[in-house]
Amino acid sequence: MRVGPGSPGRWVSPSVAAMNTAPQGTARARGWTLALTSVAFFMSALDALVVITALPAIQRDLGAGVSTLEWTVNAYTLASAAGIITAAALGDRLGRRRVFTAGLALFTAASAACALAPSPELLIAARAVQGLGAALVTPVSLTILATAFPPERRGAVVGIWGGVAGLAIASGPLVGGAVTQGLDWHWIFWVNVPIGLVVSILSVVRLPESRGPATHLDLPAVGLVSGGAVSVVWGLVRAGELGWRSQEVVAALSLGSLLMAGFVAWERRSPHPMLPLRLFRNYAFTAASVTSFLMTGGLFAGAFLVSQYLQVALGSSPFDAGLRFLPMTATPLFVAPATGVLSDRVGRRPVMVVGMLLLGSGLAWFALVGTTSAGYEQLVLPLLVAGIGASMSFATAPAAALSAVSAADLGKASGTSNTLQRFGSAFAISATTAVFAANGHLGTSASFDAGFRPALTLAAGLALLGAISALGVTRRQLQARAVPSGVPFPAAQ
Repeated sequence: MRVGPGSPGRWVSPSVAAMNTAPQGTARARGWTLALTSVAFFMSALDALVVITALPAIQRDLGAGVSTLEWTVNAYTLASAAGIITAAALGDRLGRRRVFTAGLALFTAASAACALAPSPELLIAARAVQGLGAALVTPVSLTILATAFPPERRGAVVGIWGGVAGLAIASGPLVGGAVTQGLDWHWIFWVNVPIGLVVSILSVVRLPESRGPATHLDLPAVGLVSGGAVSVVWGLVRAGELGWRSQEVVAALSLGSLLMAGFVAWERRSPHPMLPLRLFRNYAFTAASVTSFLMTGGLFAGAFLVSQYLQVALGSSPFDAGLRFLPMTATPLFVAPATGVLSDRVGRRPVMVVGMLLLGSGLAWFALVGTTSAGYEQLVLPLLVAGIGASMSFATAPAAALSAVSAADLGKASGTSNTLQRFGSAFAISATTAVFAANGHLGTSASFDAGFRPALTLAAGLALLGAISALGVTRRQLQARAVPSGVPFPAAQ
């Protein structure tokens, strides 16, 4: 992400907005820094979506049900969400290069474990560890990159870093489908191993070490919010299988609610909160954050369902499914920059509202026409509409959240926005999967379609709720100094 320190035309990362670190190294050293941080970030962003077109193959190979498939996505997302703020603090205290290379090594080792996993349970566990590695890489890579360049060049290089997110989102389903069909689903994880090893070694040799001001680690808050999120997601997953009155479901949802309440109580009293609750007294920040939560929820739940629909209901190969996804996943590369220019002229609220309406309408349209007998020509326009809407929203919602706070709170606001996006993805996938399991199953095309359409309708409803929450972002609080939105933000990696 990038935000403005106050000088027009100069934009830096929220994690370095208050830092006075001098640019480090020669032009060659900066080139290495840009290349290594971008490759590492690309891998971590790609793995949020690369698995979705491989899910049917994983299901056939490991005998996994739909709830298990869901956890292969959510385990990565939840672990990443829980660790991202703590990772930034660890980088400041222990050294950013050290944390970056440790995260990359953990991500690489977990990728190998994913490829070797003989059961769904071990695959899910390895995906969770992979998500922790991604959480260490993501915030620290941006800080390393921004501190390596002088202020007048940071906008350009952070723009490249942000563009990597858009490229990863666009190519994730296509890469996953191509690798799964051409080789095997295991290779979507194996390809990370040689790249991760090479980048880890080069990072030790080529990246400069740097530290920031010592930051307090709010570990109890991490434990409470992580435990609460996992419990709630577990309850939603099991509700589709066991029913809402099941003792297991009631216990999981109750425990999750208690842990979340404990998290709020702890953050109220903590002198160094992970998620400052005072930020939510700002109505515009709250509205933008809720919109981000619902946007990533609708987008990722829709992608999770549509990827399986293309293969299970329509019989597409993994690679064909990735290609057919492009009207939705490739639009950020083209729409987001134009959206940034438009939002600077007319304000972010109308762009966000229209974007969420388009995302919700596109998903609802797909749910309406997405039968087992549908031709692909009937699906292109719904996918395109949803993709345009998602591009408009994820390029502006995080920017609107940062625009609503003071310069002193930019780092915390950025971490909070990113965390809520990731949790939104996990909660939405869990909720839509519960609806799917209550109405259908993976056995046949007809049984899949029976669950798919109401589940995708719920994803559309979440996006449409986001259009309502976006109305709370007022023009008065969207100051021109705050955040340009022409660069895609890495939503729910």
